[in-house]
Amino acid sequence: MRKQSTTENVDFFDKSSSAKRSVGLLVEGYPVEGLSIGGQETCVIFPSLRMAFDIGRCPQRAISQHYLFISHGHLDHIGGLPMYVATRGLYGMNPPTIFVPVSIKESVERLFNVHREMDRSELKHKLIGMNVGDEFQIRKDLKVKAFRTYHVIPSLGYIIYSVKQKLKQEYATLSGNEIKELRFSGVEVTHTMTSPEIAFTGDTTSDFIVDPDNTDVLKARILVMESTFVDNAMSIEHAREYGHTHLSEISSHADKFQNKALLLIHFSARYTSKEVESAIANMPATLADRTYALLEGL
Repeated sequence: MRKQSTTENVDFFDKSSSAKRSVGLLVEGYPVEGLSIGGQETCVIFPSLRMAFDIGRCPQRAISQHYLFISHGHLDHIGGLPMYVATRGLYGMNPPTIFVPVSIKESVERLFNVHREMDRSELKHKLIGMNVGDEFQIRKDLKVKAFRTYHVIPSLGYIIYSVKQKLKQEYATLSGNEIKELRFSGVEVTHTMTSPEIAFTGDTTSDFIVDPDNTDVLKARILVMESTFVDNAMSIEHAREYGHTHLSEISSHADKFQNKALLLIHFSARYTSKEVESAIANMPATLADRTYALLEGL
């Protein structure tokens, strides 16, 4: 298992024990921070994209992220939401954009209204409800799409796509001036290319893997997915009963993952980091070699 960790004073590629237990990871060129322990707190941060997935208890580093994606309403994933918005306001940051399953949007709005009443603060933010298949253009070069996950309460996963404009093949041999003239004349000389970069499942059973509508999830450069249980002390049936995924299920579906990297999260607090690392090392080599684990807090 490859794990490359960093703090502000530690090189991304420092493989010492202290580095591995520091703030975050470097996965496929993306710094990743946060923590995710089942039932306690989940917040996964991609600081270079200014994005956080779930908010946990609102760790400090999450506050500077402009976009927040909430997978479902369990408190270990959403409990810090009012603090996230309030602290951004306190620091004079722009109101964040928050994505939630449409099924809980009204409840989240009521939550903010309760806190406004108690706190006498504005709690400015933009709240967007998402259904399975909904897309939203985050900025010119990024968009998000919601996908179906399978938890014990309504839930969603999110795919972040890169969006690029590429010159159409028929104009590839033209000079820059010729292309400019075509543009001025109203000819569309480019076409849009999208590529799944990051997929985040939140809490879910392994059923999302075999969902035919989730092919892009399994093609994303990085798949961030839960693996609550990693050993035989807890059965697959137990994991499924509580809407979670067992590491052995990930191994059994090894041939389906086309991702460059898997980042496993949401480990049960019953495990130590060494136990998780050992379990991942025993996965099929085709997976173990590209699997990372978010171990902060274990």
